[in-house]
Amino acid sequence: MRGLLVTGTDTGVGKTEVSVALVAGWRARGLDVAAMKPAQSGVVAGEPSDADRLRRAAGEVDPPELVCPYSLRAPLAPAVAARLEGVEISLERVLACAAELSRRHAALLVEGAGGLLVPLTPRETYADLAVALGLPVLVVARAGLGTVNHTALTCEALRTRGLAVAGVVLNRTSAGADPSEPWNAAEIERLSGVRVLADLPHEPDPVRRAALLADRLVPAVQF
Repeated sequence: MRGLLVTGTDTGVGKTEVSVALVAGWRARGLDVAAMKPAQSGVVAGEPSDADRLRRAAGEVDPPELVCPYSLRAPLAPAVAARLEGVEISLERVLACAAELSRRHAALLVEGAGGLLVPLTPRETYADLAVALGLPVLVVARAGLGTVNHTALTCEALRTRGLAVAGVVLNRTSAGADPSEPWNAAEIERLSGVRVLADLPHEPDPVRRAALLADRLVPAVQF
């Protein structure tokens, strides 16, 4: 299987934004890439979900149930949200959907939920999914204070499981000065030995933000 798994150091760090920009950018450059969100939670009726955004970026050519096998309402870890709804998430089903998408396309981007050790099923975390898929992993992290520890721990957890770390993307999710930001990329690279592929500034305008992400991410992130 050729592709990339995108994980985060936490929820709300911009995984979906980065994933959508990569899929759309790669496809605009002629790469036949599919997108997958194995499970999403916090889905609100009538509002576009993360999986909807990924599917749209990938050209809406694959069935929604392949792109996202499990959609859940409660804004909780997928395994917990599924338990509340009487659903059991199956890793085997997720892997079967990923295999089918990989068969249909030249490459596959899989977006996780929250961080690496978020429970996906009653027995497995997203780390277990990453091992089962065998894809290199891109880590999306906040740009500000605290990110060095969170990012280094995530990279360490990936490597102890034998997974290749494709790199780190730092994403500034809010406006305002943070005195740690000029130093964080270098410290992450020094401690983890993993390259920071992009350091994304804050940009509130969605059109300019989309263009900025495409310009910064697509040339930098390879698999």
